[in-house]
Amino acid sequence: MPLLISYLFTHPMALLPPVFLGVLSGVLWLYGLPLYALGYAAALCALPYVLVLAFGYARFSRRHRLLDKLRENALLCAEHLPPTRSAIEADYQALLLAVSQDHTRLAQDIESRYRERIGYYTMWAHQIKTPIAAMRLQLAGQESDSARELSCELTRIEQYVEMALCYLRLDADSTDYAFAPCALEPLVRAAARRHAASFIRGHVQLILDPLPGDALTDEKWLSFVLDQLLTNAVKYTPPGGSVRIGLRGERTLFIEDTGIGIAREDLPRIFEQGFTGLNGRTDKRASGIGLYLCSRICKNLGHTIRCESQPGRGTRMEIDLSSKALERE
Repeated sequence: MPLLISYLFTHPMALLPPVFLGVLSGVLWLYGLPLYALGYAAALCALPYVLVLAFGYARFSRRHRLLDKLRENALLCAEHLPPTRSAIEADYQALLLAVSQDHTRLAQDIESRYRERIGYYTMWAHQIKTPIAAMRLQLAGQESDSARELSCELTRIEQYVEMALCYLRLDADSTDYAFAPCALEPLVRAAARRHAASFIRGHVQLILDPLPGDALTDEKWLSFVLDQLLTNAVKYTPPGGSVRIGLRGERTLFIEDTGIGIAREDLPRIFEQGFTGLNGRTDKRASGIGLYLCSRICKNLGHTIRCESQPGRGTRMEIDLSSKALERE
């Protein structure tokens, strides 16, 4: 019905025959003339009038559906547009095509600049790894307090570089995910060794439960998630506290700390990009990117990450490693 009303407003000439019929009927009635002759003529004209009206409405409806489909698909080019029936329609189509071509050119220009910028940052992230590796070699074998302090800071720099690379790769057209059975205990122990200096520096105890079995996942990307969760656990656990890593059931890996916890009102938003919450406002170094990346990566891996926390009593992060829809490579 709204489309029919739109058609009648677009084609007001279609309403003229009923209007003329009404005017003639009024005039005949005022003069006291019989209306049966006019009624007979109106009946004869009604059939062709209805046929013309229906044909015009059908054409209008087809054009409307075609344009609506083009709008939904964001597809606009000359061969897809309906043929014009007047000079005004041709002018409108020419204007639309000009706007569409300009939009396409701008989109291509933005995409080109975006890829150029991504390429530069990716190159920088790979190049910065060379001096990091050189500094790591310089610190190897040194057991002084300053060496351990520098090693911790160097580990943080490495994590920030990996975070930048991960952020760049998330929205890439293709990713390097390689799913295969991965033993959990060696993976978790390797992550714990990378953070050993941070545990020692922060006087935080690490409790590692037995981790039997394996999971179908990507070892590199899951290692990144573990690094982020361990970094947060150590950062927000005061000296004398502990971090425990274990399994709940057969497929749920958890990292539980005795740190400061997360405010209840912040829990629903901790996986949002850029959200830092109350703890982030206390720790000015928080970026709100780490847990967002963890959530995105777990989703891409087919895993589920969730959090339980109470202020002052610690935080428990769980990763459900079930991968029902994934196939082994």
